[in-house]
Amino acid sequence: MTFLQTDILDNSLIQWFSVVAIVILIGLAAWLIQRVVIKRLRRISERTKFQADDLVVNMLDNTKNLLVILVALYIGSQLLVLPDKVSSILRTVAVIALLAQAALWASQVINYILVNYVRDRAKDEVSGATAYTALSFISRLALWVLVGLLVLDNIGVEISSLITGLGITGVAVALAVQNILGDLFSSLTIVLDKPFVIGDTIVVGEFTGTVEHIGLKTTRLRSLNGEELVFANTDLLQSRIRNFKKMDERRGVFTVGVSYNTPQDKVEQIPLIIQAIVEAQEGLRFQRAHLKTLGPSTLDYEVVYTLLNPDFTFYMDAQQAIYFDLLQRFAEEQIEMPYPTQSLLVDLSKH
Repeated sequence: MTFLQTDILDNSLIQWFSVVAIVILIGLAAWLIQRVVIKRLRRISERTKFQADDLVVNMLDNTKNLLVILVALYIGSQLLVLPDKVSSILRTVAVIALLAQAALWASQVINYILVNYVRDRAKDEVSGATAYTALSFISRLALWVLVGLLVLDNIGVEISSLITGLGITGVAVALAVQNILGDLFSSLTIVLDKPFVIGDTIVVGEFTGTVEHIGLKTTRLRSLNGEELVFANTDLLQSRIRNFKKMDERRGVFTVGVSYNTPQDKVEQIPLIIQAIVEAQEGLRFQRAHLKTLGPSTLDYEVVYTLLNPDFTFYMDAQQAIYFDLLQRFAEEQIEMPYPTQSLLVDLSKH
């Protein structure tokens, strides 16, 4: 009997050396792949326009040497004669290591999908980061819960009753935090569906403000008066939202009244006068001007025009310029715009 044939725990030294050699070789191969191969692959992937090769490199880079060694140990143990209990433990450890490594790779795939999905739908970095954080947390939580259940199943835990218990607990927790979950999913809806984005000016009910932050639970607006308005995301989506930033054009409407003493020919000329004034303003498109109503003390004209620039300041500047020109032209034509008046008739014959 040679030295290498000496039995130790029912296995020869050559068998034990073979196991050690297998573990060292597999571990060394994993180390070389990470230190050499992956670095070269990353340099190549950085020069390509494809993103799938970046995903493959990130997955390889996220391979853990410890987990590889645990699997290699199980592979090498197949050369040994071991008690059933020890073999079962080694197999369970190897399965857990494979599940953990698979979860790490799946995590990279999730990150790749979310980054591309959110980037295509979010218009700014802040809202994109919000959506990515929420979706990443939910997906990774589901992934690791699944891995945890598989691990428990492999170590002999009866998971059917555990899943039932988790289901009941999950329903109870969901009911307890339904408002928080509602705001969370509303946040995702806002970011992905984009009814508004950061920087938009919106009207929610009686409040008007510019969107400054879209969070997981709340959205914050800066009002025209300067104070911060905070809305729960669920309440915000349940409201009627008017988004001025989405306008390509703005509609302008105003009414002007003239005296009943205005001569008939000038009454008929007023729509043409108004049209000329509106068309003289740059960035406006005249639509109509009509004698709309015979008011209690004035003849009321309704004027409608379109502003090609939806900016509110531009709208106010244009409206003001129209009013200035209108006052000047009416003064030149001696067209009177009277104050609201009321006549009181007193019958003195009864006194």
